[in-house]
Amino acid sequence: MREFFLVASMIIGLLVLLTFYRAISGPGLLNRILGVNVIGTKTVIILLLMGFIYGRVDMFVDISMVYAMLNFIATLAAAKYLERKVSI
Repeated sequence: MREFFLVASMIIGLLVLLTFYRAISGPGLLNRILGVNVIGTKTVIILLLMGFIYGRVDMFVDISMVYAMLNFIATLAAAKYLERKVSI
């Protein structure tokens, strides 16, 4: 089962690289913000899979929840900034 989680983490890591390409070369600013948000979400999943690999799910769940909250707050802050920028 450990090998399965390791392979799944590697596949998701490859998907993060593809999303990173979208975040850098996105056609617009909103696409770039969405790309960074997707990278954050996939990072949370990779953290949880690492918890299963190392047998410390409880510790990695706490870390991934904090990372998910930071990702959510950063996305909200960027959206609020763009809302102000567009309305002026």
